Amino acid sequence: MMKKILIGLASVLTLVIVVLYFTSRPKLEADGSYSPSSLALSLGTVAITDFEDIKYTKYQGDRSKILVIFTEAKNLEMKNGKFFSTGNHPIEALLPMLHLKNAGFDFEIVTPTGKPVVFEMWAFPEEDQNVQKIYNEYKSDFEQPKKLTDFINNSFSSDSSYAAVFVPGGHGAMIGIPEDRNVAKTLRWADESNLFTITLCHGPGSLLSTTLDNQKFLYEGYKMAVFPDAVDDMTPIVGYLPGYMKNGVSERLKKLGVTIVNTESDKTVCVDRRLITGASPLASNELGKLAANVLLEKL
Repeated sequence: MMKKILIGLASVLTLVIVVLYFTSRPKLEADGSYSPSSLALSLGTVAITDFEDIKYTKYQGDRSKILVIFTEAKNLEMKNGKFFSTGNHPIEALLPMLHLKNAGFDFEIVTPTGKPVVFEMWAFPEEDQNVQKIYNEYKSDFEQPKKLTDFINNSFSSDSSYAAVFVPGGHGAMIGIPEDRNVAKTLRWADESNLFTITLCHGPGSLLSTTLDNQKFLYEGYKMAVFPDAVDDMTPIVGYLPGYMKNGVSERLKKLGVTIVNTESDKTVCVDRRLITGASPLASNELGKLAANVLLEKL
């Protein structure tokens, strides 16, 4: 009897291992990159977000514009040479935009060279009508964004029209943006013009750009909420990433004198001076509320 029980348990264990093996394998896409496994998607994505449709007293002043710097890049190379199919996380971009729009602000959409915005569409909350609505509203801007260089050349002088610069997260924010001198120019312009900077998850990688050309890091001594490198190091286990990242975000920021206020990929948000940050996709709603309320209070 005991032998039959042990054989049965072994069979169940084998089946569990086989199921976990196949469900945790990243999915190969047509271009050779990998999107998250079915197990990772079930653990890390949602059909409906936690967005709260708050009725703000709308901003009525002159600083009604927010510059949003999106990535135009899709594939992030891992240490093992595999590419992660990424872009901007739709929830991390669209939930803060929903709150800021409800608070009376509008957006100028740019990418580094004017190529279309890339979203992690595998993370799109398909049953969320609020997210779908704002995505459709700005769809033409996502498909034909302005060039960041054009913004620098044409709009720096009109800084009194802008309230903030927003850099959404998603692993795509780590492709080129931390090494982009125009991103650095824009962040320094925002700081010098007393604009707010809003970013979350991997978006704070953009802040690293301010160290280019041996410049002093603009945010030394700041407190921030950022996606932890330690969590990124665990995600290949469930097939979210197809390998380990070449470079993380949080540890590099720490070495530059940043205090990271979160240890988990959670709902933590933080405001320090004119920098507003969030820890992960889970913080998207909280970041949107915080950013909207801070801008309405301070402007």
